[in-house]
Amino acid sequence: MAPSKGHNKQLAEHAYRVRRNAVLMGEVQGQGYIAQALDIADVLATAYFHAMRYRPDDPEWEGRDRFLLSNGHYAIALYAALIEAGIIPQEELETYGSDESRLPMSGMASYTPGMEMSGGSLGVGMSIAVGMALGLKRKKSDSRVYILFSDGELDEGAVWEAMMSAAHYKLDNIIAVVDVNNQQADGPSTQVMAFEPLVDKLKAFGWFVQRIDGNDLDAVVDAFDAAKDHPEPKPRIIVADTLMGKGVPFLEAREKNHFIRVDAHEWQLALAALEEGRRA
Repeated sequence: MAPSKGHNKQLAEHAYRVRRNAVLMGEVQGQGYIAQALDIADVLATAYFHAMRYRPDDPEWEGRDRFLLSNGHYAIALYAALIEAGIIPQEELETYGSDESRLPMSGMASYTPGMEMSGGSLGVGMSIAVGMALGLKRKKSDSRVYILFSDGELDEGAVWEAMMSAAHYKLDNIIAVVDVNNQQADGPSTQVMAFEPLVDKLKAFGWFVQRIDGNDLDAVVDAFDAAKDHPEPKPRIIVADTLMGKGVPFLEAREKNHFIRVDAHEWQLALAALEEGRRA
């Protein structure tokens, strides 16, 4: 059943607050993977406030759905969502990237409540997702494994091997999202290593595939619902085309924003842009 417009309005507010949390954390260090946090906020808001099952006061609850952040440099985005979800206290936001903080700049499971894997080395998340999903199947658990990874990770052969094995084992408890923002450290992802036609390739690997505008909240919600409800015994993936810096026009316009510095006076401009978008 599709959520009501009122429900989506609530999700839009969560997405706004995820973006705001990320900008506030970025301001602590003056730099970071802010553009990725802004582009993936709608996906994270939908995952945590519409699709997933978890207990904020018990992050290790056995019955939870698992969310794997394969692209560990997106940690600032996931922290922003975990803070909004009440898994991490709001006041810890100000410790981002600092000594002794539970919020290091790259995601580490040993430090952070709600962080299911350490993802600093790219390309390993899908293999971990397959192992977790197999384990949950053997336990006869109905929990799901959600995994977020980046288009740059499509360069890694291990990702494709893991996707092939997920289909072989009919792991219908995996819901993956690949963030296609067409940017990685060495340049546009499609120029570093061409991966299109991506949908056809993923279908050929045995996955149920949907491709959406990852910044269209209605489309994101519908895609998560369809992934959960799909009747075939196969893993599910959402190809989410997103815009780096979404919601902050001067960051959207930057040619290179994989890792960015933001001038001191620009942080308030970024927050003001998010607030303006919220009111629109």
